[in-house]
Amino acid sequence: MALALALAVRLAYAARNAALAMNRIQVVEQLPGLRRYARVLTGDAWAADDLVQDTLERACSKWRLWRSGSDLRAWLFTLMHNLYLNQRRAMPSLQRLEIDDVQDNLQADASPSDDALDLERCLQRLPAEQRAVLLLVTLEDLSYEDTARILAIPVGTVMSRLSRARSRLRALMDRTPAPKPAPAPGQPPVLRRLK
Repeated sequence: MALALALAVRLAYAARNAALAMNRIQVVEQLPGLRRYARVLTGDAWAADDLVQDTLERACSKWRLWRSGSDLRAWLFTLMHNLYLNQRRAMPSLQRLEIDDVQDNLQADASPSDDALDLERCLQRLPAEQRAVLLLVTLEDLSYEDTARILAIPVGTVMSRLSRARSRLRALMDRTPAPKPAPAPGQPPVLRRLK
């Protein structure tokens, strides 16, 4: 009888360890999506890597809260989103500097990646709530219901924020840069260096 009990306990531990190994593989499969989402949320590669690491640490410490059979991807994205909001609240508020106000002082050569940089800059100019919805629905291809569950908001709010985010992003991307002011009378014109 004791041998049968010991064997049953060993089988239970083996089954538990096999399930944990499978879940570890499932988590690793979610890493590219987590990194993509974190990168666009934070706008910085280093901060994104830190956010992903914090998310994985939280997932490891709260693993018992995940219900087997539920959507692991949605659970991990929920953890990441909540961590991001907590980090934003803890940061001191910085004075926001509009790029349009200082664009005359920032000169760079045009390159093929300018459109990608413009898109990234425009995404960062969206309100955080709209940016999160836009990224989850379009970049991560999550359903409205999954996005609503991750962000803990109603589905109608997801649809509304997504619509506003798309409109605002379209307006930001279509906007032409403001013309440079002409030099004041008596001032020599500003010369640009051409290669």
